[in-house]
Amino acid sequence: MVKRLKYKKIKAGKNYVEAFLIKLLSKNLIFMRGRKGYIMCGYLNLKAAEKFKDVAVKITGVSTIKEALKAAVHSSTKAAAKLGIYKDQPVKEVLKIIA
Repeated sequence: MVKRLKYKKIKAGKNYVEAFLIKLLSKNLIFMRGRKGYIMCGYLNLKAAEKFKDVAVKITGVSTIKEALKAAVHSSTKAAAKLGIYKDQPVKEVLKIIA
């Protein structure tokens, strides 16, 4: 049986962020969740996150958790900007903010 879900706990400063990878039909869905917000791949909807006033960050071009950790912010919500998150910021910095 093929493993369709991967989970990893990532240390970010003094706290942790949960990272999930879900194998879909042709690509993977990547999602990282901290106490203050989350990072999502291009599969998820940033407009919906904005509507709910979530601290949300979108990354693109990743298919593994390892790649996601090396990525940079593609776009984010207004709530994320209020916490100091900006376009092209490294994900590893964002993890410390949302952890």
